[in-house]
Amino acid sequence: MPVRLVHWLIAALVAFSWWSVHHHHTGWHIWSGCAILTLLIFRLLWGFFGSSTALWSSLIHKPRALADHLKGRWVGIGHNPLGGLSVIAMFLALAIQVALGLISEDEDGIYTGPLSGLVSIEASDKARGIHELWFKVILALIVLHLAAIAYYRFRGRKIIKPMITGRAEVDPGTEPIHWGKWWVALICLAIGIGVTRWIIAGAPPFSHWSP
Repeated sequence: MPVRLVHWLIAALVAFSWWSVHHHHTGWHIWSGCAILTLLIFRLLWGFFGSSTALWSSLIHKPRALADHLKGRWVGIGHNPLGGLSVIAMFLALAIQVALGLISEDEDGIYTGPLSGLVSIEASDKARGIHELWFKVILALIVLHLAAIAYYRFRGRKIIKPMITGRAEVDPGTEPIHWGKWWVALICLAIGIGVTRWIIAGAPPFSHWSP
């Protein structure tokens, strides 16, 4: 459940972030980015302390496993080797996008990212430009993600329902999921909220440094 909630919340927030900036609701855009940051921190921690299929170690496979998957011989539960790479790529792309937004400043200097004071105005301007361009990378990953879903659906694999319910048919003998603990999830969420709140405050004492 934590992974599915984070997955769909991030999808909704990315869409909202795009909408808000294109309709000149920059303030909402910044808060949406901070919400994404909180979820990314949670997902980072959950990748070490969460359920077995959410662990980063379960998403990183040896080249042989990737070759077996491409040949149709891979058997397992959760993301296949190629899917695991796509999860990591999306996480890193979103993390870079949020990091750029945190130090960006709009052209008029009215809206600034929480950490824009830690860098020079020139660096903040460059970050804004890259932030705008980097969204195309995220869009490309989203398109690839949707194409993969369509491909597996065409091949007769029902993966949309498992993405929503978390339940799927597995091959006999497949190792079951080791569930994460809710109290651990709450701690990870609390840390994510705390770190984000600290960043929104300007990341003291670093905020007292002159760029």
